[in-house]
Amino acid sequence: MLKSVFRLVFGVALVMITLLGNAYPSAAVSLDDGPMGVLPFMGSLAGKRPTNLGVKDGKLSPCPNTSNCVISESDADPKHAIAPLAYSGDPAQAMALLEAVVNAMSRTKIIEKTDRYLYAEFTSKLMGFVDDVEFYLDPSTPVIQVRSASRLGQSDGGVNRKRIEAIRQALASASVVE
Repeated sequence: MLKSVFRLVFGVALVMITLLGNAYPSAAVSLDDGPMGVLPFMGSLAGKRPTNLGVKDGKLSPCPNTSNCVISESDADPKHAIAPLAYSGDPAQAMALLEAVVNAMSRTKIIEKTDRYLYAEFTSKLMGFVDDVEFYLDPSTPVIQVRSASRLGQSDGGVNRKRIEAIRQALASASVVE
């Protein structure tokens, strides 16, 4: 019995070391669906919800100095910069469609929403890493500002950028994004 437990613990540790490596890549989010879901024993890899989320003075919080974040604010450095989501027509309709697109994505939970702000958590399939994704409808322009950041680690393998581009594509196919 003790050998079996040791093998299981050793096997799990080996898998974690192999997947995490030295860089502790955060948010290895797969954009595909799958039957496995998040492993229940990996909750500690979710990290704590950041306290700097939300809109302050008409802007989303800047990205940290790590490469696991993208933001559309105009003063973002090139490493973190991504285009905002442009829309045409009714802002309320654009936000409703954005909410529907986000809700349709795998392992996603909307945490907060208002008429101009949407905050969702995306959880990775295998390890349970959590990314915090925010959308802010800028009332002065026909764009929705975006910020997608991993809670843990230094790198995300481009997952946050890919996620925003997938959302942009889904909105474009609904003819809301220009």
